[in-house]
Amino acid sequence: MTSKSAAAAARATVYGYPRQGPNRELKKAIEGYWKGRVTADALRATATELRADNWRQLAEAGIHEVPTGDFSYYDHVLDTTVMVGAIPARHRAAVESDALDGYFAMARGTQEVAPLEMTKWFDTNYHYLVPELGPDTAFTANPVKQVTELKEALALGLTARPVLLGPVTYLLLAKPAPGVPAGFEPLTLLDRLLPVYAKVLAKLRAAGAEWVQLDEPALVQDRTPAELNAAARAYRELGTLPDRPKLLVASYFDRLGEALPVLAKAPVEGLALDFTEAAAANLDALAAVGGLPGKRLVAGVVNGRNIWINDLSKSLSTLGTLLGLAGQVDVAASCSLLHVPLDAAAEKDIEPQILRWLAFAKQKTTEIVTLTKGLAQGTDSIAAELAANRADLASRAASPITRDPAVRTRAEAITDADTRRAQPYSERATAQRAHLGLPLLPTTTIGSFPQTAELRAARADLRAGRIDTAGYEERIKAEIQEVISFQEKAGLDVLVHGEAERNDMVQYFAEQLTGYLATRHGWVQSYGTRYVRPPVLAGDISRPEPMTVRWTAYAQSLTERPVKGMLTGPVTMLAWSFVRDDQPLADTARQVALALRDEVNDLEAAGTAVIQVDEPALRETLPLRAADRPAYLAWATESFRLTTSGVRPGTQIHTHMCYAEFGDIVQAIDDLDADVISLEAARSHMQVAHELAAHGYPREAGPGVYDIHSPRVPSTDEAAELLRTGLKAIPAERLWVNPDCGLKTRGWPETRTSLENLVAAARTVRGELPAS
Repeated sequence: MTSKSAAAAARATVYGYPRQGPNRELKKAIEGYWKGRVTADALRATATELRADNWRQLAEAGIHEVPTGDFSYYDHVLDTTVMVGAIPARHRAAVESDALDGYFAMARGTQEVAPLEMTKWFDTNYHYLVPELGPDTAFTANPVKQVTELKEALALGLTARPVLLGPVTYLLLAKPAPGVPAGFEPLTLLDRLLPVYAKVLAKLRAAGAEWVQLDEPALVQDRTPAELNAAARAYRELGTLPDRPKLLVASYFDRLGEALPVLAKAPVEGLALDFTEAAAANLDALAAVGGLPGKRLVAGVVNGRNIWINDLSKSLSTLGTLLGLAGQVDVAASCSLLHVPLDAAAEKDIEPQILRWLAFAKQKTTEIVTLTKGLAQGTDSIAAELAANRADLASRAASPITRDPAVRTRAEAITDADTRRAQPYSERATAQRAHLGLPLLPTTTIGSFPQTAELRAARADLRAGRIDTAGYEERIKAEIQEVISFQEKAGLDVLVHGEAERNDMVQYFAEQLTGYLATRHGWVQSYGTRYVRPPVLAGDISRPEPMTVRWTAYAQSLTERPVKGMLTGPVTMLAWSFVRDDQPLADTARQVALALRDEVNDLEAAGTAVIQVDEPALRETLPLRAADRPAYLAWATESFRLTTSGVRPGTQIHTHMCYAEFGDIVQAIDDLDADVISLEAARSHMQVAHELAAHGYPREAGPGVYDIHSPRVPSTDEAAELLRTGLKAIPAERLWVNPDCGLKTRGWPETRTSLENLVAAARTVRGELPAS
């Protein structure tokens, strides 16, 4: 096929689409089912309708080939676990009794059994359920979901492509099941897993699939020769199956690198590559292997992870280059559109000119279709769209929103002394222990307490004008009083004010900082039914006035025990926002850090002795390639220290991280120089405590003993046993007792009991310590 005919044959597609519906109908249906208000049949009907609506919208927009199988009640990795029959032993009875309830038991746990571990999906804020595998794992094909959803799309008269998580990435994401002998590698199960994928592919072909997409994002990470050989073996075996659809192997989030020659040589019909995050690297690598003659290339030229409009001319240039490197070039987003909100047109509060800079899932779909038309029919066919796009890009570049000279001058004046505490930790620890007078194994929480329906209603009433500011603040005061009173009665040592006034740990601050835009409907799935609205970081950042001091000081006035000031750190403010792409992330991080530094200093001046600056996204944002990590960690840790280094030695700085693989960043955790770090540890059985110990981490740490992402209430004995495990790695004088994460998503009854059990566990284990 010539370049001209390849261009004329170009098609538009996507890898996945937001699942929740325009008004988060899926979230409401699932949570209604959990509460017994929605039947299983009604939940399934809602899901079926949402899938059909998504496919129709995509087809009407001009998408030629819609994805199926990307929809999920909770998580697509968990769906893969069900598809291959890798159900953990503790969940088998529940799954056999009721498949839907068993599915949610794996995701959330029950009072009787713990859920699967949850962690971040590569370098995104999406959480997946980690497969648990062992030498005895027996895989069985169960593609009911995948086949059913394909048939639904075909019945609508659509061209559909099932999307599956690839076998290599599935195994690389897995962990050894509890009790499995040390050293077991899930990838050793590949030969056992591939026949199951073969059966799934045959079922999909029989159901009408011409193409099936197999996602292998793990191959954009650094991989050993053995892992690359496994990938070669997997696709050699799948590619030579006699009964299968055409195979499209997809990667995203970074450059494919050394895995590209492996996949280019594999007997598969197509590859999908990311030409946004690593456009130049993937272009060079594709040229180096001689391209993909006779094969399909799906070019991800529209960024599926940010919300800024595409530079259409630049993308068309990339597509033009690719025409000479493959038999067929199709146009797509770089990854699933799961990671962006649904529709920017719903944002009525954003200035129309600024709104033209933004592209959510629907707008990105339009961009893909426009680029496909331009590729197939020539640029004259999209001349109006190109002109409008150039005008919008120029408008953003010239906007005064994006540049504040005072902010830039201050950032340029930062010195190394601004990013270091004046005293070493040993001196600070002595001053803090004298000042705070805490017992061994001090107890605390991470920050937030349950966001009740009454609190959400109060915020809605304020927005709607049903109550005035004074009335709203009285409700917040009453909630803070209740939270402080409960903590005192429960026996917690370091208290929090509960964050009743905060809608979200990033959005709350973004709404008070210059340079940020807030959305009304920009919901993005974080995990399960948990959706967040990432703010848009559009310009230079500064803090006009204190953001948290008033409520923290009010809470402190209600108790003699220390109350933590609670802030979100600079890296997390970037990671959990849609951050500007027109300057280096390091520069933006320094601006945010300076704004937060002012807040830290004001909290200390108001008498706050313990200040927590949360950085749960530090690991999440770690580049996927090792070569890119040192530069990131240098500016990431520097920005945290810039936020916190202006305080006196007696002021105790805490930080918090959750739901990530911390072993990769222990040195960076050390480099933060926080006095205390709290980390998620309950689901991973205190793994992080041993990782800190192996590193020789010298400061205080609180590995969590209460998994707040599950509705189950840990018993006193369970929490105490986790503490004893923690004490094997961290000495009692440096070990804190806390939940894994904030309690915002939990209800009050389970929160009360769980924290009472946590305090009781600390007292029990404290009593077992040898007398000093």
